[in-house]
This record gives sequence, C-alpha cells and structure tokens, in this order.
Amino acid sequence: MNQPVPAPSEQIYISTIEKRMQDLLSEYAERCRQISPASVALIESIADLVTSGKRLRALLAWWGWQGAGGDADDPRIIEAGVSLELFQAAALIHDDVVDRSDTRRGRPSVHRRFEALHRESDWTQDSAHFGVASAVLTGDLALALSEEVFASAADATAFASSARTAFNTMRFEVMVGQYLDIKSEVDVHGIDPAEARSLARTVVEYKSANYSVVWPLAIGAVLAGADESTLDGLSRFSRPLGIAFQLQDDLLGVFGDPHLTGKPAGDDLREGKRTELIAHALDQLNGDDASRLTGSLGNPDLTDADVVEIQDLLESSGARAALSGEVRDLGEQALTALDALDTTDVVRQGLRHLTERILQRST
Repeated sequence: MNQPVPAPSEQIYISTIEKRMQDLLSEYAERCRQISPASVALIESIADLVTSGKRLRALLAWWGWQGAGGDADDPRIIEAGVSLELFQAAALIHDDVVDRSDTRRGRPSVHRRFEALHRESDWTQDSAHFGVASAVLTGDLALALSEEVFASAADATAFASSARTAFNTMRFEVMVGQYLDIKSEVDVHGIDPAEARSLARTVVEYKSANYSVVWPLAIGAVLAGADESTLDGLSRFSRPLGIAFQLQDDLLGVFGDPHLTGKPAGDDLREGKRTELIAHALDQLNGDDASRLTGSLGNPDLTDADVVEIQDLLESSGARAALSGEVRDLGEQALTALDALDTTDVVRQGLRHLTERILQRST
C-alpha cells in the first residue's frame, strides 16, 4: 500500500524546521569548539540523529497552532517544532541506552557510536561504559537545548505560562512512562493477564502516546491561545490516535521489516518488552507455549529462527490480529473525533492526511 505523502505546505514547514535545526546545532557546535574541539562530537551526534525522521511531533504542533488561529508561517511555531524534534532526539538517545539497542534508523545508536569512537581511538578503560556515559550526556544536552528553544518560543507569546506547563507535563510523563516500561520487563511474577494488559496500556500512554501525539498537538494550540473547548476537542482526537501510534509501533517492533524500521527483526523480543501484544498472547497460549514465549523475552541471543518461532506463537494465539484490530478501532475513533472538531477545513484536512500516514506507516 502506498502511504500518503506530506502536502506541499507541510513540506515547506518541514524544510524550514530542518534548516533552522541544523543552523541552531551549528551554532551550538561552534560554542563547543570554543570550549574544546573534542566536545563537538556531542552536537554532531545530535545533528546526525535529527537529519532523518517523520517530523510527526513538529507537524502536530503546527496543525494545533493553526487550529487555534495561529499563522502557518509564524516563526514561533517553527521554534516550537525545532524544540519538539530535539526533545524526541533526547528521548531516543536515552531510550536506546535503556534498551541496549545497537541501531537507530538503520545506523549505530549514539552510545554505540561513542563506544566505537573510544575503540578506534585506542583510549584506555572500558569502551562500552564510555559509550553509555557519553550518550547519557548527549541526551541530557539535547533535552536542555530543547527546553532552551521552547522557552524562547513560549516567551514570545502571551501564553508562556500555560505553554511551559504543557511542555513540563510532557517531559515528566515520558520519564515516568520510561521507568514503568523497564520495571514491567523485570517485575513479572504474580501478574495476571488483565493486569498485564492494564500495565502495558499505561506504558503506552505515558511513555509514547502522549509525547508523540497528544502533547505536541496541544502545545501548538496552547501557544496560539486555544480555549478549553478547543483543547478538549483536540484531545478527543489525539488520545486514540496516540495509542494507535504506539500499538502499531509495538507490532513493528516484532513483525516490522528491518530494511524499513532500521532495527533488527524481533528487537522488542530481545529487549524483553512486555507490550500489549505479549499480554494478549499470554492470555491465550497454553502452558508450554506460554513458557516458550516468556522464556524468550529479554534474551539478547535469540536467533532469527527463534524470532520466527515466537512470531508464529503471536500469530497463532490471535494476539497480532487482536492488536491490529485495536489499532483500526482507535484510528476510527480518532477520525470520528476529527470530523466533529470545531476548526477550519484546512486544519481538518491536514490532520486527516497526517492521521492516514500515521495509521499506514511501516517504519
């Protein structure tokens, strides 16, 4: 299936975001160089990471801004979009450290990149520790830059306090959700299937759905002065869409094509992710098959043949079909709420176009 592509107006916004982001990072790189040329590697790692991506969060903020009456070309929403892209970069860098992921978007993850730098430079001590420590600091730096840029955009509006509250809530929720995610991988004893699904849904909402869809759309609207009625309408649209986005991501983490996702097939299985996909399967599998599944989760040495075997279990249990059905239902809920949204036809059409791309994605 051919996926919808961004409309020309979106492409202009994306291009503007990308140029502004690279110009900004070039300025930060020069500041690093003045301290020490060796520190430029921090900014280079961020710049390389943000050269690709769908710009989903920035686009949602842009449509939220317009939905509340903001001008599409206003530099403040460009700065806010840059901030959200840098925020995502920080989240991805830290997420790869937590998950011990070797790749991101088909290239070495940031901690692996610094680990390789250590090894190739023949430096002393532990290259793996250097890689992780450097990535943590790089992620912290990306987060700090994101906040700095956002503060500048928010302060240039009449709604700085509300916008900062929204941004701070987004950041808080991501960190709590990330912790709940790693806890769910290790605290698995005595949890029944219903509780497992509930916990998995909580992780979905707070680790990913809210920061990927709900808050970017709301932040754009808040910056433009949206009233409570507008924000409520946007939330009724964005919440089911955000959950569908992450459930689809969970499916791709097990069944996705590595050439498209940029990650090995079954990567979520090796990382031990206790997603709703896994919860659905464990609710249906018998003792031996359930033991095979749970015994495989978190095993970094799973072979490709092992992954295929687990994929078959997830298929035969009906878990994949169940989760795919949830994605479809949530997508329909989002589109119904979008039809009822009190906004312009341009905004509604733009959000519908973006929703279709989200629901049809393969990466």
